[in-house]
Amino acid sequence: MQLPRILLTAPGSASGKTTVTCGILQALINRGQSVASFKCGPDYVDPMFHSKVIGTKARNLDPFIMTELVMKHLLCKNSCHTDISVIEGVMGYYDGLGGNTTDASTYSVAKATQTPVVLIVNGKGMSTSLVPLIKGFLHYKKDNAIKGVILNQISPMMYPRLKMLIEEQLPITVYGYLPFMEDCILESRPLGLIPADELPQIQAQLQRLAKQAEETIDIDGLLALANTANEIADSHSRSASATISKEPVNIGIAKDTAFCFYYEDNLELLTELGANLIPFSPIHDTSLPNDLDGLLLGGGYADLYANELSKNQTMLQSIYDALKHGLPCIAEGSGFSYLHQTMSDEQGSPKTMVGIFPEHIQTSKRLQNFGYFMLMANENTLLLNQGEQLPIHEFHYQYSSNDGNACLAVKPSSQKAHSCIHASNTLWAGFPHLHFYANPMIAERFIQACRNHSKKLK
Repeated sequence: MQLPRILLTAPGSASGKTTVTCGILQALINRGQSVASFKCGPDYVDPMFHSKVIGTKARNLDPFIMTELVMKHLLCKNSCHTDISVIEGVMGYYDGLGGNTTDASTYSVAKATQTPVVLIVNGKGMSTSLVPLIKGFLHYKKDNAIKGVILNQISPMMYPRLKMLIEEQLPITVYGYLPFMEDCILESRPLGLIPADELPQIQAQLQRLAKQAEETIDIDGLLALANTANEIADSHSRSASATISKEPVNIGIAKDTAFCFYYEDNLELLTELGANLIPFSPIHDTSLPNDLDGLLLGGGYADLYANELSKNQTMLQSIYDALKHGLPCIAEGSGFSYLHQTMSDEQGSPKTMVGIFPEHIQTSKRLQNFGYFMLMANENTLLLNQGEQLPIHEFHYQYSSNDGNACLAVKPSSQKAHSCIHASNTLWAGFPHLHFYANPMIAERFIQACRNHSKKLK
């Protein structure tokens, strides 16, 4: 199928990818374009900004978690009824596994999806040096797919000279620039950008970015570039059991400022398999929704809301009782931390949590077990059978004295390994984040466990 698309990347992190991407997305929406957006890699927060702009959920394309066929499938599935797809890269364009390869990099996503690439270069403090910088990216790989450049944090006075310099010396188009915009800086905290829902001025900021993008970025040129993308084939198919209509199940999903890390494709897959997803707030609601057959406790910022979570004693008791009575549950990241006996708040004071696990959760100043890993199941569990493998990602500052031992997580680039995951035939809890399209069978097994639980109650 013909899917107009572009990929926006950069030489490295902190180049302004998300700021420029959101400005372009908002400008496209303001023009009346229907837009699909994607983020490369395992990021949760940047897609929240995309979603604020396009009005529908952004998706992830992760070349470590997914096969090329799956990435193409998700791109086609989520783009087929839109005018243009915009993919935002992660880290630097060629940065991949182990810090010394291009495997699982943004470049590998562009290559797999045959998407034209625009390099966002932060020009603050640079002028002529921009030319050899861009030239290096063009020459590093012959199939780089880089067709254009957008300059970030460039002064209006310098831009015409820099555009002429770059286009005279390099076979590439400069599609415009953004000046430094102090009132549009997207602030960060330890797990990345502060989520869009927590920024009261975000809509006004997005409109200012869009207005600036219309003035200084060649939006028409980007649309024309997107239309040069090759046709793409969607040949991926899931197992037959995933397409069979079955009896629905009710799955509660924790959704508030403490629990907000969910892959939209995961939730959509569960819905396709028969799940009725029922959102609730562990901070504000007094108990779990009625008649649940399963529970999702996602990642997020539980440590920042430890006091609020701890004060909601009726919710803590409701979740404890449900899990003790065998309610199937997937708890990842903050969801796993929430199930501990106590958790440190921002001041380091212990606060009472659900208590499924007797240990205490603390927060470090350093990332714990950061990056991609391959899980291997040591035993039969809710999601994996003994010996089965699953690619996952970890990104957390919290740590427990007992991460579990149902699985072994092996870092593919170094063979560094650690034990993780508390699991049974109804529970899966740990720091690793799962994308169901790494193996859709794990979603089917979870749904089946929910159906089994439902039957026991009838």
